[in-house]
Amino acid sequence: MVTVLNVSTSRARALPALLCCTILAGLPVAASAQTAPATQTAPAAATSATQGGTIKTLRVEGTQRIEPETALSYTKLRQGQAYTNELLDQAIKDLYASDLFADVSISGASTGDIVIRVRENPIINRVILEGNKRLKDDKITKEIRLKPRQIFTRSAVRADVARIVELYRRQGRFAASVDPKMVNLDQNRVDVVFEISEGPKSKVRQINILGNEKFDDGELRAQMATKESRFFRLLSSNTSYDQDRLAYDQQKLRQFYLTQGYADFRVTSAVAELTPDRKDFIITYVVEEGPRYKFGDVTVDSDIRDFDGKQLAKTLPIKKGDWYNAKAVEDTVDNLSQTTGLFGYAFTDVAPEFNRDREALTMSINFHIGQAQRTYVERVEITGNTQTQDKVIRREVRLAEGDAFNSFQVKRSQDRINSLGYFQDKFEIKQEQGSSPDRVVLNANVEEKSTGELQLSAGYSSLERFIIQANITQRNFRGRGQELRAGVNYSSYSKSIELGFTEPYLFDRNVAVGVDVFRRDYNSFGFNGNDRRTTYGQVSTGFQVRAGVPLTEYLQLAGRYGLSYDEVTLDEGTFFTNGQCDVLKAGSYLCSALGNRFTSSIGYSLIYDSLNSRLRPTAGQRVSFSQDFAGLGGDVKYIRTRLEGAKFRGLGSGFIASVTAEGGYIHSLEGARADGNDRIRINDRFYLGMPQFRGFDIRGVGPRVLRTPYTLDADGRQILQTDRSQIVDDALGGRAYYLAKVELELPLGSGARELGLRPSIYAQVGSLFGLKRPPATANFPKGIVNGQEVFLPLPVTNAAGQPIYTYTLADGSTVPTICAAGIPGAGGTCNGVVGNNPVIRANPFDERFLGDSPKPRVTVGVGVNWNSPFGPLRIDLAKALLTQPGDDPKLITFNVGTQF
Repeated sequence: MVTVLNVSTSRARALPALLCCTILAGLPVAASAQTAPATQTAPAAATSATQGGTIKTLRVEGTQRIEPETALSYTKLRQGQAYTNELLDQAIKDLYASDLFADVSISGASTGDIVIRVRENPIINRVILEGNKRLKDDKITKEIRLKPRQIFTRSAVRADVARIVELYRRQGRFAASVDPKMVNLDQNRVDVVFEISEGPKSKVRQINILGNEKFDDGELRAQMATKESRFFRLLSSNTSYDQDRLAYDQQKLRQFYLTQGYADFRVTSAVAELTPDRKDFIITYVVEEGPRYKFGDVTVDSDIRDFDGKQLAKTLPIKKGDWYNAKAVEDTVDNLSQTTGLFGYAFTDVAPEFNRDREALTMSINFHIGQAQRTYVERVEITGNTQTQDKVIRREVRLAEGDAFNSFQVKRSQDRINSLGYFQDKFEIKQEQGSSPDRVVLNANVEEKSTGELQLSAGYSSLERFIIQANITQRNFRGRGQELRAGVNYSSYSKSIELGFTEPYLFDRNVAVGVDVFRRDYNSFGFNGNDRRTTYGQVSTGFQVRAGVPLTEYLQLAGRYGLSYDEVTLDEGTFFTNGQCDVLKAGSYLCSALGNRFTSSIGYSLIYDSLNSRLRPTAGQRVSFSQDFAGLGGDVKYIRTRLEGAKFRGLGSGFIASVTAEGGYIHSLEGARADGNDRIRINDRFYLGMPQFRGFDIRGVGPRVLRTPYTLDADGRQILQTDRSQIVDDALGGRAYYLAKVELELPLGSGARELGLRPSIYAQVGSLFGLKRPPATANFPKGIVNGQEVFLPLPVTNAAGQPIYTYTLADGSTVPTICAAGIPGAGGTCNGVVGNNPVIRANPFDERFLGDSPKPRVTVGVGVNWNSPFGPLRIDLAKALLTQPGDDPKLITFNVGTQF
């Protein structure tokens, strides 16, 4: 039953006030309203025409938009033809079935003057959605049938109501309901309004498993993608009910049991029941575990003469007597396929043949390698690239047309293309049958992604305080694989501007060249207790030219030349006295670093790289040996040597293990320095700490000078200051270092992965050492004060080495004198016993050189990377288990707003 309200044109837009009068009843009622006229009107139309007759006249009344002839075309009635009651009934049904008319009736059956009276279905003026928040209008309108300027029908309304409800069910909202309403307008037009009540998202309240005896419910639920709704899974999307996921979980259960030896396992039923409040689901699985099987005889037979089945069987990972594992069988099939692919057989069929012994509970398997022909690459097809030139992709493919097929080279080509970073993840090279059985077509169907990056960020770092960063990078410039980058960084302790360009294939040859231009302004800092103080400033301006060539598939040789101009300064207001660097304030190690100098260096690197991805590797290894020689002109001479290595391995289920290690040594080619400091200047040394050595503060490991002032206790005794805010901590760097890390990246659920969370646990060991002890800053004199031997302040002396004092005149002014007491007289005599005030150059302090030890420092910790909406963020919680005197451990560190 449909209740409608006719409104004038001037009031047609006042829909909210009219909706209450235009409600379509529930779906069952609406369904009966469609067919009611056909069953009620037809008998009335044929009254007193039991025998029928001949149609004398035939006309259609009531049409507005539709021509009468068009209406008649839907019936079998024609003027001059005979008619019966059945024919008139069928005509009415046919007109209703056309979906053009809301009402149909026939009169004149008794006289033969047939009049068909119709009322046309209205035209839809607008389709309005109300109440939808979780699904936007564009998501719904493209799924429903009703559209403006189309003919309105109740069947279409019912279908659209069901479709909208289905859309919400796919979102996990099973309590959603849709109330359709219609507002009549003039000119036989209507507005259709769908009032939507979305309801709460239906969660999985409970998962029950019946029939399991070997494994408890918790262990089986852990195998499923669907999870029970709990407060600690607020970020997970797997707690909502999904019918498709229900079938997937059944398959996951079966896979789990098959890997544990239960070959007869099956899920006999899986039922999802909606709770009475329609908010949650309770899922119940009934399973039959069956007996546990072991592997019986495991054999291989091959129809290819190049392979000996007995020899292949000896290399298989599964052995007789092991518990049956379906995953191991699948892996064995893949390994045998890859083995045959290495010898050029691209389309080898490896079929496992099972022989189940239900009495002995064994599963014997024969891996049958079918006959295949050695195949050759017919062509390499590259599709999907709209920006990237073909040659950029093709040069990464290790196989060319006419080459013998090799599955290893296909996998290597796939890894190299993925490492470019120009295309979507999980790219694969498909193998397709060529024009003949011994030909294969390699199809590289890529899906490009954005390779340009514009990063504008502001943040806060525990290392550099406030940070402002602007970087622009195009990793696939002009689609040629070239990299162009520019960056500006500003923080409290560092400022830089850098420009770089890299051409990976110069003149289409496998030679990479690049150039970098930079200006870096860095303020080194030490700690005065917990307060950081700027020590020396270094401004470096220069450039570097790079080139690299491959020696083999995995071995590369890279060379470089760099020229930089370094200006090293100290704050004159803090560290200078009378225009000179004061070693008592700065230390000889800082004063010796001052000056401007050119560094002209040439270097090379020998790199072995078999990583499956340069962006985020999960398998493979990388080893790099590099040396840089400074002294090709310039003012600095040294040889710096570094060795780095990394190995990655996927452990399955999303776990990624990695081991990285590095070490370096710098050897001076200059003579001994007159001031007694190390020949390697402070700004050329290695440093170790955060962020590379987590668990320690920045530059928190290695040689350093701690300067602790003396103070007096309550009894007037001289003791060392214990307040860390009064202790100066200057990191000096080292000549040699080593650092190793073992890390395990942990998998997370799909919801956390969508947020960009990547947690890991790790352990690190390392050290920084090899520095010559700097000269002592001062030797404080000793004296007796209150009967105790103490260190005395260091006095200011004259050219003859005599201490200088100040004598106060009668007018309050002071004059310098060498008299410790009394009035300075003529000829340098001192008259009197009243003590004068000494001019103090420095109060006594204890200076210790610590941390110069190759003994290992060890930390363990947990960290997480997060690609947050306001920039990449890294948080680490690391505990230093083994330290050396002088080290600066730090438990929590974080970076945000800058790359890490």
